[in-house]
Amino acid sequence: PAPNPTSPTSPLAPYPPLPAPEHRSRAPEFYGFAVWSTTYVLFALYVLWALLPDAWIRRAGVAWYPNREWALLVPAWTTVVVLLTYTTHLALALRNTPAFSDLRTLTGTSPPLPSIHPRRDGPSPYHPHAHPDAIPAAFDIPIGLVNRVLYHRPR
Repeated sequence: PAPNPTSPTSPLAPYPPLPAPEHRSRAPEFYGFAVWSTTYVLFALYVLWALLPDAWIRRAGVAWYPNREWALLVPAWTTVVVLLTYTTHLALALRNTPAFSDLRTLTGTSPPLPSIHPRRDGPSPYHPHAHPDAIPAAFDIPIGLVNRVLYHRPR
């Protein structure tokens, strides 16, 4: 008998389970090999174009090819663009980070604070949890209230 599929929460099992090997297409294997071999062929042509003398390339029947300076310019500019992208993302993240003295570092823009006013549409949602053994719902306490309780400073 075939074993039951592993739970979808397991990181080791694909979900939904893959079909049996005899029913799967082998097309991804062929496409992967084609891309892998094409990449190596193109890299070999790039290295030959960058390193071979002009006479050898013309003898091979190639009448026109890009200037040799592009063999250095393209990788150099690609490296600069990648580094500039990382630097820009880092700068944007630092720019959008609030200062340590800003209250946004302590609470969110809309913290789930319990209401102190009675509700018009019925009892408070905190009412069922009012018995002594209940664990209260988690919510943010304003930093001003925390400071008054901790440091006993009157308002």
